[in-house]
Amino acid sequence: MIYTYEDFTPERVFPFAPVTVTAEDIIEFASEFDPQPMHLSEEAGRASILGGLAASGWHTCALSMRMMCDSYISNSTSQGSPGIEFLDWKRPVLAGDTLSGHSKVVENRPLASRPGIGLVKFRNELTNQRGEIVCQGEHVVMFAMRNQGSTVA
Repeated sequence: MIYTYEDFTPERVFPFAPVTVTAEDIIEFASEFDPQPMHLSEEAGRASILGGLAASGWHTCALSMRMMCDSYISNSTSQGSPGIEFLDWKRPVLAGDTLSGHSKVVENRPLASRPGIGLVKFRNELTNQRGEIVCQGEHVVMFAMRNQGSTVA
């Protein structure tokens, strides 16, 4: 199925498949993008307030993006995003954590300046294997419409 703007109705939920974060994943990402000690070594992570080898918040965001792509974006008429409304890292993601979560449609509206395109606001939530929220945020995605004159809201 290819999701179009009309498929993103308020309150619809798109679940994410679980992903386990390994120590190797954390160190590899951090080595390239966020080489702070708590992301590079278990010992430094334990000595920090994070309590262990912890994924960078940006790594968590990258994982979330992949989960969104696998859930719905890769099978949609996505035209990209004009931005993130907010992003909160609530708890550290530690080596061995398994993340899951979902995107929930908050609202949608046709884009007046671009006929055939609609804006969809999502609220995302990632949890660890204990059900604790590790990351949440809201963002907007532009989707092409199935029907040019759609007014789904």
